[in-house]
Amino acid sequence: MRVYTVDAFTDGPGSGNPAAVCILEKDVPEWTKQKIASRINLSETAFFLKRKGVFELRWFTPETEVDLCGHATLASAHILFTLGIIPEAEDAVFSTKSGVLTASRKNDLIEMDFPSEDPWEVEAPEDLLKAIPSVPLYVGRNRFDYIALYESEEMIRSAVPELGHVGKLDSRGFIITSTSSSDRYDFVSRFFAPNAGIEEDPVTGSAHCCLCPFWSRRLGKKELTGYQASKRGGLVHTRLLEGRVCLSGKVLVTGSFEIDPAS
Repeated sequence: MRVYTVDAFTDGPGSGNPAAVCILEKDVPEWTKQKIASRINLSETAFFLKRKGVFELRWFTPETEVDLCGHATLASAHILFTLGIIPEAEDAVFSTKSGVLTASRKNDLIEMDFPSEDPWEVEAPEDLLKAIPSVPLYVGRNRFDYIALYESEEMIRSAVPELGHVGKLDSRGFIITSTSSSDRYDFVSRFFAPNAGIEEDPVTGSAHCCLCPFWSRRLGKKELTGYQASKRGGLVHTRLLEGRVCLSGKVLVTGSFEIDPAS
């Protein structure tokens, strides 16, 4: 099996979120995909298999399968375009656990059409308040994650969440966010998902399906750029549609290797 390693939502060398992309000639059992993802040990490993003109796409962390992943989809689309499996003038169409997703070339970016995951306001769980001592201005959640709004970018960058409390939340993960102090982007965020085997994710496309509608209401803009302020960091360009979110970013292939699924 050929595996490509890709930095998605990159903002330059050493930035973005690394993903592995596995091209399947035939399907393999879920436990095999999970074993491979654990061996590769990146935040996400994507597996795609072509069936009747559509690519079935699945995403696995080192510990579990997830229902939606932005950066590994971006990486998969880039590999399809780069290898010429799909002409750059056409859309990549993926069948996933979150429905049909598409990706298209937009100059030096790849833009993906994802479902909007708008959060609703909730009372802050005790473990969320214990995870970060500072009191959030707002707490919400969607079907995947909790989101907490704080007052400054400095607070987001300097936060050291207690992951033991984050892991007790009844969610995939925990997004923290604020407005930006830079003219380069509109908002900043970080994402923690110990329940999925990821302490802090470098750049999270699916979290921006929540962040885009969240900030669009507050800033009165349909097009926004987010910076995920992890150690690696990365830029996610977002565009709000009716019930959908377009996410776009840059991609860099960092390597490839072969792996034996049976080993």
